[in-house]
Amino acid sequence: MDQSKTSYDIIIVGGGPVGLTMALALTRFAGGIRVALVDRRPMAVPQDSRASAIAAGVRRVFEALGVWPEMAASAQPVLAMKITDSGEGDIARPLFLNFQGEVAPGEPFAHMVPNGVMTGALLKAVEGRIEVIAPAEIAGLSVTASRARLSLKDGRSLAAPLIIAADGAQSTLRTMAGITVISHDYAQSGIVTTIGHEFEHEGVAYEHFRPAGPFASLPLPGRRSSLVWTERRKDAARLTAMDKADLAPIIEAVMGSTLGTVAIEERVQSFPLKMQLARSFVAPRLALIGDAAHVIHPIAGQGLNLGLKDVAALAEAVIDAMRLGLDHGADDVLARYQRWRRFDTTTMAVVTDGMNRLFSNDVAPVRALRDFGLSAVDRAGPVKDAMIRIAAGVTPGGPRLLSGQAISTDVDAGCCAVHN
Repeated sequence: MDQSKTSYDIIIVGGGPVGLTMALALTRFAGGIRVALVDRRPMAVPQDSRASAIAAGVRRVFEALGVWPEMAASAQPVLAMKITDSGEGDIARPLFLNFQGEVAPGEPFAHMVPNGVMTGALLKAVEGRIEVIAPAEIAGLSVTASRARLSLKDGRSLAAPLIIAADGAQSTLRTMAGITVISHDYAQSGIVTTIGHEFEHEGVAYEHFRPAGPFASLPLPGRRSSLVWTERRKDAARLTAMDKADLAPIIEAVMGSTLGTVAIEERVQSFPLKMQLARSFVAPRLALIGDAAHVIHPIAGQGLNLGLKDVAALAEAVIDAMRLGLDHGADDVLARYQRWRRFDTTTMAVVTDGMNRLFSNDVAPVRALRDFGLSAVDRAGPVKDAMIRIAAGVTPGGPRLLSGQAISTDVDAGCCAVHN
């Protein structure tokens, strides 16, 4: 086998939005490198009707990579968020916290972007820039002093100074590298679907805190919203098995008829919820990003955003090393990435875990305390502004891509391992 055809500067495993964005960032700002993307499924735009909340900082990443205009055409700005708290069987939905959703004048703190649109724009952008190896199953991982090698089940072998695992919560590469996880099962499921509704949402996202877990309706273009509904696992199984016509009035009641009559437009799906953190985000010649590194509760809508922040940090660490002619898969380069991302990710996991524990109960004294806290935050303008900026990912000191800045365009193509 011709070794030059199986050696790369970087191999990315996992072709979801996080892996694709990683591939685009590397090839956009480190021209001349050879990148392979491996996935167990054929690479195609998914038939996925769901949408994801893209925070302002992550939107700036997409702007810097040149793919935001194509996404923006189908995106819905989130102009405000209203948070309510109610007990089991309560009819009213008292409003305790109201965020006006701008991090700067005319700049919403988030947009809802259809997953299929996002993936389609990224696939189009990386076409011709990377080598796609799919479908392909990983059979083994081995590491030497200068490179890592992937063995595929079809007998092929691929090598690079750095492998990036973007292969999801059940990451094969994480297991092969011997990285263990800290995990907590919430005994809850997330129910997702898309609804049409009678009234205009006016760009407002609603988060209804309920004893079984939060219920979020997130605005989509037109009179449509994306639902992320947390329920006890046994109740979620019962709800997802119902006919749409029977489930729609239940959804309307949970929402307190905020948006009027509801119709379910897409398949109702559910997935188990857990908190999971890799004990290390790196191993020799290997970096974990996205769900391979961390899974958090969807209560704050930050899961995908955390993964795309990983992309911004790792791309900058790797490209800065390349620009200096250094080994971009070396331990010190990966340690820089881990330092950058570990605190933010762990903090968000702890915060979302605490929020879920605080709000997923119907204990009267606890409800009174949390409602008092929400009301106090609502009256504290600077606190609200700080919370919005943190959620939007626009705090100072982060990776350049989160500010919409280019990383570097002067990487010497001669620096990279595939050309040595």
